[in-house]
Amino acid sequence: MHDYQTIFFAFGLTLFAGLATGIGSILAFFTKKTNTSFLSLALGFSAGVMLYVSFIEIFVKAKVELQAELGEVYGTWATVGAFFGGMIFIGIIDRLVPTEENPHEIRKVEEIDSLEAKMEQETESNKEKKLLRMGVFTALAIGIHNFPEGLATFTAALTDPNLGFAIAVAIAIHNIPEGIAVAVPIYYATGSRGKAFTLSFLSGLAEPVGALIGYLLLMPILTPTVFGIIFASVAGIMVFISLDELLPTAQEYGEHHLSMYGMVLGMAVMALSLLLFL
Repeated sequence: MHDYQTIFFAFGLTLFAGLATGIGSILAFFTKKTNTSFLSLALGFSAGVMLYVSFIEIFVKAKVELQAELGEVYGTWATVGAFFGGMIFIGIIDRLVPTEENPHEIRKVEEIDSLEAKMEQETESNKEKKLLRMGVFTALAIGIHNFPEGLATFTAALTDPNLGFAIAVAIAIHNIPEGIAVAVPIYYATGSRGKAFTLSFLSGLAEPVGALIGYLLLMPILTPTVFGIIFASVAGIMVFISLDELLPTAQEYGEHHLSMYGMVLGMAVMALSLLLFL
């Protein structure tokens, strides 16, 4: 059983990672141009951290745990099954969210200017309809996407605070362009920068909520076997996020090589941090 200090620390990291969407909102409304080089490098870095830690640390820890409980053969099968199960789970979630409302669809700060021109041509009736539709679907999309991310950050932090911190930073970086992706369409729907910033910032709360729900549901049944399966699933979720969202988004920002350099740097930093805490 984990002590309250560890649990609060894990929730704190999850909250930090989730509210990083606010940074994306700030970039959307207080800068005139998207810094594509920085975002490509940062997203690549985040992907590198998540890929390295998933394969080298999380998957291995889950395998050790499950082999100890189920034996070498069944433990290995359970680890691999849970790993791909995590991928399937996040893949289904991604498919359920319409493309227009998907917070992982790329947006740029420059879109604000073009949206302002479009807003002038809208009727009040259309604005209200878009407000309702975008409000409901964007909130739903963010909640669905960030739930497993919050659970991943929380579970990792609960197991190893250093590992949790690294994952929280990676998720926070990943949430910066997500904040832009949320703020821009909400601004288009409402015509209000304040509402767009507030809703985008608050959307990040879905991650600690995901962690809380996961904690309440799983802690009563968190045997070593259940923990191993969850941890292996978390590895699969993070690999999927890296390959399906982070690296493609980094490359869509137009800086392919920078995203690769960032990925290698992220792996190196993660490897070094794990070596230092041996």
